[in-house]
Amino acid sequence: MQPIAMADLAGQFARHAGEIVEAVDRVLRSGRYVLGKEVAGFEDELAKSLGLPYAVAVSSGTDALLASLMALDVGPGDEVITPAFSFIATAMVIPRVGATPVFVDIEPNTFNVDPEKLLEAVTPRTKAVIAVHLFGRCAALEEVAPILRERGIALIEDAAQSQGAQRNGHGIGFWGDVACISFFPAKVLGAVGDAGAVVTSQADLAERLRQVRIQGAVSKNVHSRIGGNFRIDALQAAILRAKLPLLEGWIQARIANASRYAKEAAAYPTLLDNVQFPQVSSAERHIFAQYVIRAKNRDALKAWLADHDIASEIYYPKPLQAQECFRGRADDTPVAEQAGREVLAIPVHPELPEGAPARVVATMARFYEERAA
Repeated sequence: MQPIAMADLAGQFARHAGEIVEAVDRVLRSGRYVLGKEVAGFEDELAKSLGLPYAVAVSSGTDALLASLMALDVGPGDEVITPAFSFIATAMVIPRVGATPVFVDIEPNTFNVDPEKLLEAVTPRTKAVIAVHLFGRCAALEEVAPILRERGIALIEDAAQSQGAQRNGHGIGFWGDVACISFFPAKVLGAVGDAGAVVTSQADLAERLRQVRIQGAVSKNVHSRIGGNFRIDALQAAILRAKLPLLEGWIQARIANASRYAKEAAAYPTLLDNVQFPQVSSAERHIFAQYVIRAKNRDALKAWLADHDIASEIYYPKPLQAQECFRGRADDTPVAEQAGREVLAIPVHPELPEGAPARVVATMARFYEERAA
């Protein structure tokens, strides 16, 4: 059988080569390869697509987070609260500005930060919170955001995986001071290399982000604050402009594939006894950047799938404070630890063949049925 991969970027390009090649050709012929009209055009179109007034495109999703901390003047002596279950970049940026990460636990069903645990972790030293919208669904920030605002604590939404997701009718950037997006190639909207953006409703913050993006400059050779080289390439911006109108269709394809998984799984009682599939409420729009299940005997299941030419990935195997770079942290996050032992992402991308979800589910079901026998 044909292998089922976690992504098919070559297939995606083949379907839309005309638009993408035209965008590349336009930039190369312009002779303007850094910032400029192409970047400004993408920023305007991205902001409008999210219903926000400002977007500042940068060099990566990680740099979006880092630039946000810098623009919000987070630094030595400050604490930044963040969930223990996320990609390493979420927390890695915190010590880079001299601040201290404080890791809190997650909700067992959404894998997003537990709002109660977040508020319990607030101290007089808390300067900011980085809340992650993980795997394509928005975190429950509706009660947290006003409390943080009253206390003067900045809220950064790490929306690297969740552009287009909604909760109670609101999308990314609604709750926080900023929302940070990644355009890593495998994201729902991906560049052909690293790229990212910060979106915000605050004009002054958008201006500070633009300064941070170009070495803290307010004009040529005039630098008002510490910044970095966080500029996005015009080439990436042009490619993202070509892809942005396609995003909604890709999201709908992911949602459809997720529905196929749920429908197929319903026919296998033994599978449902061993695997927890994503449950989405009517108040959510989950875009399924990843389709993540909880599985008993996860590592053996992953090996079984590989033996049957089906790719899968573990996002993420252990809580962030357990990483060597954060050694010494002792934050208590049992839900995140359990998730690290059970989570498994299976293919959900738009290029997935129509029959692939049925094949993946049937293969997983055989794994558990053989062991039950």
